[in-house]
Amino acid sequence: MALPIKRNLILKTLCLSTIFMISSCISRKNVTYLENVSSAKQSTLEQVATFTEPVIQADDILAVSINTIDPSSAAVVNQAGTNISVTSSSGSNTGREQVSGYLVDKSGEIELSLIGKVKVSGLTTAQAKELIREKASRDLKNPNVTVRFANFKVSVLGEVNRPTVYSLPNEKVSILDVLSLAGDLTIFGRRDNIMVIRDVNGKKEFGRLNLNNTDIFKSPYYFLKQNDVVYVEPNGSKVFQLNNSTRTLATLILSLASTIVLIYTRLD
Repeated sequence: MALPIKRNLILKTLCLSTIFMISSCISRKNVTYLENVSSAKQSTLEQVATFTEPVIQADDILAVSINTIDPSSAAVVNQAGTNISVTSSSGSNTGREQVSGYLVDKSGEIELSLIGKVKVSGLTTAQAKELIREKASRDLKNPNVTVRFANFKVSVLGEVNRPTVYSLPNEKVSILDVLSLAGDLTIFGRRDNIMVIRDVNGKKEFGRLNLNNTDIFKSPYYFLKQNDVVYVEPNGSKVFQLNNSTRTLATLILSLASTIVLIYTRLD
């Protein structure tokens, strides 16, 4: 009777171990976005995050364009922008690229030909546009001014298909926009605990987002800001994923266990 008891015990142990391993992997793979949305054909979320325009800071690069009925005068101003070398990333490659614009100095100012120095730090691009237009009106007739960030960038790290630093032409960008640019999360990325790292008044601020829940649209981190870092951490399946050598060892152990069970079965 001893052999059948041992055989049954081994079989039960192997089965329970297999079930535990499978369930532990599956339970961590919450891959469905916004899974709490109603199954009805249409649903509405009443409260959502409010977009606030980013403010200009020292070391930002601004693209400034001034147009007027006198093209020659405007050309003098617009030619004053310089090419600035900045760090850029593409996949695993990191290098330098040239960005054309006006560098905001440590005093928060940019210097425009015919206009002089303009204090822009602490302003939005819309506010900077009006300030420059006001100053340009002294020498130019009915100037039309545009101001935008030339180096608005967000870094995406971790379990995404294309982790890199993204330079964006649009200031209004959401976490979903950036993750789409990054090729979405890999199957090993945690959808329920995405970290956003943000510089606020010289300090680091950390926010968390859950893509599985519609509350993401209410978060102050739903809309990203200049120089934000988005980090997607690995789920349990990736953390405990076996490397090649460990997988080989596990295969040998399972084969050995199967052989032992077979021997006990034959001896019964």
